[in-house]
Amino acid sequence: MKLGKRSFYLRRRGFALILSMIFVLVFSALAISMATISGTNIQVADNLCNANRARASAESGIEILRFWLSNVSISGNTPESLRFTEIISSLSSYIAANSSAQVQCAGGAIMIPSVTLDAENTCAFSATIHQIDLDTLQLNVTGVCDSFSRTISVNYVFSQRANNVFDFGVATRGPLSLAGNIELDGVNVSVDASVYIESENSNLALSIIGNSQIAGDVKVVNALANVDLQGGQAGIGGETGADAIANHVEFGVTPSEFPEPTPSQFESFIINTIDASTNTTADATFDNVRILAGTNPTFTGHVTLRGIVFVETPNVVTFTGNTDVMGIIVGDGSIADNSGVNRICFSGDVHSDAVTSLPYEAQFEELHDKTGTFLMAPGFHISFGGSFDTLSGAIAGNGIEFFGNAGGTINGSIINYSDEEMTLSGNSDLYFNRSGIEKAPAGFVPEIILQYDPESYSEM
Repeated sequence: MKLGKRSFYLRRRGFALILSMIFVLVFSALAISMATISGTNIQVADNLCNANRARASAESGIEILRFWLSNVSISGNTPESLRFTEIISSLSSYIAANSSAQVQCAGGAIMIPSVTLDAENTCAFSATIHQIDLDTLQLNVTGVCDSFSRTISVNYVFSQRANNVFDFGVATRGPLSLAGNIELDGVNVSVDASVYIESENSNLALSIIGNSQIAGDVKVVNALANVDLQGGQAGIGGETGADAIANHVEFGVTPSEFPEPTPSQFESFIINTIDASTNTTADATFDNVRILAGTNPTFTGHVTLRGIVFVETPNVVTFTGNTDVMGIIVGDGSIADNSGVNRICFSGDVHSDAVTSLPYEAQFEELHDKTGTFLMAPGFHISFGGSFDTLSGAIAGNGIEFFGNAGGTINGSIINYSDEEMTLSGNSDLYFNRSGIEKAPAGFVPEIILQYDPESYSEM
């Protein structure tokens, strides 16, 4: 019996050790599995992070290209078949001047090789632009991070806009002079009375003497130019003296393209003429009329002008009486002519109505859409000496002058193509109303721009 009992205890010896080893092996296996899973999760998270960085790089590339393309424009006269070629040239020039990125053109496409965004994380993007049809371009941007890449595709369509000099109340290639009690202000906001001056041939870009004020800011292209304020009330942007110049004048700004006028597009409306035999001393109404070259008429009566008034060169046209204009006055000169030989002068009061007020008669049928312009006369010196309530559009010429009590509201901008000084004197208060202007004024060639189509966004 004793031997049997001893045998029973011998068979149980070492069981705890074996059980412990089993648990150690189990927990070791669990630990290894957890470590493996953790490593896999880290790799998955790292891959997901790189994939998101690649997508973010593509998004960044889209926004960068969107900014670059917003600064690209071509002439509205460019034929449809040549638009893409001109866009390539314009974009290449802009990127070369404002970025270290390289532009390549091959196979009818624009290619921008790798642009580094984050060197530490190897994030970059590349882009290609190709033409889908005459109206549409497709932009593909590929973002990369490490070995991951994501591509986003968007479309741009050709659109039109008014030249950006129409963003100013006054835009002049020559210097600007204000002397007397002049006020330039906006009807709705002061920025409507902002001023753009190139003044490349004169270092005195702006002279303000007396109690004259410009409510908006002033931008000057000539980086070496200066501004002269004389008088305690001479001011810009609501400030006077050195503060006005320091806070509201910017020198060395990027030049803007002046709009190209096309007087010839209005000739088809002409049905009547004024020549040397026409009586211009009595009260009269003229509809869609051409003033023949060399006529040099002086209108002394109360004259009403409806539709298009087309002034041939050479001519000096003077209005000394009251003038009612329901239409557009057009001169056929050249923007390169600063001689002052051709002139249009309003020394009497002027009343203006937009072309939308013209009667619905056959002779005016196509004119109701020609909005935004009151007077477009390249190569003509234009002067106003009488008052007006509202002029119904932009004024453009080579040399523009306001004197005496000339003043009122202008529904648009003043564009001076001349590099000679533009002067405002006397009590010429001008109030600019540019609200609601979305397209180029009639007669001016618009800019062709690329407009982003948000509905075309897709991830490839």
